[in-house]
Amino acid sequence: MGSPLTRRQWLSVGALGAGLTLSQYLRLQAAAPGKPVLRSAIFIFLEGGPSHQDTFDLKPDAPAAVRGEFNPIRTNVSGVQICEHLPMLAQRADKYAILRGVSHNLADHGIGKKYLLTGNKPSQTVSYPEYGSIVSRQFPSAADLPTYVSIDESFVGPGYLGSQYSPLTAEKPRHGFPYKVRGVSLEEGLTVAKFTRQKKLLDDLDVAFRGFDDLDDQVRGLDRFSEQAYDIISSRRTRLAFDLSQEKRSEIDRFGKHEFGQTLLLAARLIEAGVHFVTVRLRPAEFDFDTHAENFPKLRTLLPPLDRGFAGLLDRLQDRGRLDSTAIFMTGEFGRTPTVNGGGGRDHWARAMCALMAGGAIQGGQVVGESDSQAAEPAGQAYSPDDLAASFFHNLGIDPRTEFQTNVGRPIMLVRDGTPIAPLFSV
Repeated sequence: MGSPLTRRQWLSVGALGAGLTLSQYLRLQAAAPGKPVLRSAIFIFLEGGPSHQDTFDLKPDAPAAVRGEFNPIRTNVSGVQICEHLPMLAQRADKYAILRGVSHNLADHGIGKKYLLTGNKPSQTVSYPEYGSIVSRQFPSAADLPTYVSIDESFVGPGYLGSQYSPLTAEKPRHGFPYKVRGVSLEEGLTVAKFTRQKKLLDDLDVAFRGFDDLDDQVRGLDRFSEQAYDIISSRRTRLAFDLSQEKRSEIDRFGKHEFGQTLLLAARLIEAGVHFVTVRLRPAEFDFDTHAENFPKLRTLLPPLDRGFAGLLDRLQDRGRLDSTAIFMTGEFGRTPTVNGGGGRDHWARAMCALMAGGAIQGGQVVGESDSQAAEPAGQAYSPDDLAASFFHNLGIDPRTEFQTNVGRPIMLVRDGTPIAPLFSV
């Protein structure tokens, strides 16, 4: 048998008239001999709603009240410019795609986050699961590893999938401090051997109870949590994956000695260890892009860690041969107002925003979509959070039209209204 086709060759087949749709291409890619299925992902959520026109969609020719204080700089991709405070990402623009002209109408933190964390508009009747819970359902990791880790806290949860697909929530790492993981670190005075004996005793007691299959989903989920907790807590591989002290000083410096950078370093370690999905969502008190006042001074503090940390993640994954098998998605819940307000800030604005995607089948070095001259509305094709979600799932090898049965027996499509954004997967 000959060598399997490369990703670019598969794309070329479709471009040459073989009639392959994006969905068909991804199925072929997954089934091709010797081609690994994309089963790993890192989702980076920038809490508060970053200012798109001060990061990845600058408008240098707009009036001063719209343009703001930052200047654009050239990237290593001809014709693409980003903010001057993102110089490291400017030199790596060939590794990621910028999505401009993303638009929706939920300019509220709570419902906006639910929308961007699930890819479905919030509903009063359906609780949609976050991305990592879907991956946990479809692509479970090895028994001694969590499939889905959320740093530093989850917001939406597993929704209609049930509690067994909740994330393992890990605390954010801090440079120079010992790292502990809630749910993995043993309680004081409890050794793995003692824990094993307690587990054996509980298993013996369980023999007295029958009819496990008749228990409801919530109870079965709790039992699965107990089983997974035991597998994880007794796993040396898991404990090592969370141990940043294993890293060389050069790697610590590559990501930056700040919470955002060290969190992305932890995310990379988890993916390398075999965890399939990591969400990075730092609490807003420490990394808050909700810049109603003093937008520019705050961004001068926030953007350098974002720049170094995300650049470090791209470099690390590429250096270790993981970028082609790890889907990366970075976004916030919305953008900011075109005009700077009286307090030097920008307010909530959902009608235009940006997102970044990289890894897997994403073709870096391009800008997909655009906003108008004042970064207020999409210019031409608008993309919704549903489209972003559909693209993310496609890149993971999960068909966004997949239907799941809810706990009340109602079939629910994974992404109701979105379709994959085809230009992301071609140049």
